[in-house]
Amino acid sequence: MSSSATSSNEPQPTDGLRAFGAVLKSFRKRAGYTQESLAEEIGYSVHFIASVEQGRRFPPPRFVDQCEATLDAFGTLRLAANQLSRQRGLASWFRRWAQLEQEAVALSTYECRLIPGLLQTEAYARTLFVNQLPPMGDEQIEAQLEARVERQLLLTERPNTAYSFILEEHLFQRRMGGHEVTMELIDHVLGLAERRNIELQIMPVVRESHAGLDGPMQLLETPENRWFAYGEGQESGHFIADAKVVSMLQMRYARMRAQALSFEDSVGLLERMRGA
Repeated sequence: MSSSATSSNEPQPTDGLRAFGAVLKSFRKRAGYTQESLAEEIGYSVHFIASVEQGRRFPPPRFVDQCEATLDAFGTLRLAANQLSRQRGLASWFRRWAQLEQEAVALSTYECRLIPGLLQTEAYARTLFVNQLPPMGDEQIEAQLEARVERQLLLTERPNTAYSFILEEHLFQRRMGGHEVTMELIDHVLGLAERRNIELQIMPVVRESHAGLDGPMQLLETPENRWFAYGEGQESGHFIADAKVVSMLQMRYARMRAQALSFEDSVGLLERMRGA
C-alpha cells in the first residue's frame, strides 16, 4: 500500500509469510549458506534476507528466482511464493506494490494528507496511529511502528534507488503531535534530504496553479524500466498498471515538480520553520 500511516500498510507477519520464510531458511541451511554468504551471492542485504525469513517482508519475484537458482530449491520457493498470492486478507494490489517497491530503481511520491511513511519519525507515526479510528490497541500500535521502521530501511538499503518526494507545506504547519514532534520531524526530513538518492520539494501553501488536485500518488520504475502507479483513498488502494493512466500521472507529477519549490528553496523553507 501507500505510505499512509493511518492504515495497515506494511506487510504484517502472517502464516503464509512465516511459512515462506521457514522454507527459505531450510533451503539456505541445506545449501550451506549463512545469511551473510547468501546476501553476498544474490546481491541483497543480510537484513533483507533476515526480514524475509522472519515473515516481515514480501519476497519480490527477482529475489525468489535468485534464491531458487542459488539454493537449488527444486521449484519449492516459487511454489511457496505463489501461495502468498492466494492468502486471504492480502489484497492483490498491496502484494504487488510491496514487492515492486523493494526492487524499484525510482520511487516518486506526492502527498497532501500526511508525511509519507518513509519519512516519518517514530513520534510522528505514533501520533497518527494513536489518532486512528476505530482505536488501535497498544500491541497493534507497536506492531505498526515496527513495520514502519522496517520499511524505512529501503532508503538506506537501496542507495541506488532514486527517491523523489513532493510534500505540501501545510503538512509541517499542522504540527501533528505538537511542537516538539514537528521540530523533530523537520530535523529528520532535513537529514534525509542530505542523502544523494533523496530529492525533496515543498509545494507552497499559496499556489495559483496545481497539477495534483486529484490527490496523492506514487510512481514506481522497475529494474526492467516499466512504470506503475498507486493511489489511495480512505479505506482502499488502487494499483495502476495501465500505461496510459501511468503516463497521465507522470505528466502531472512532472508538472508538480515545476510548480513546487526547488530542492534548495524547499530545504531553506524547512530550515526557517525549524528556526521559528
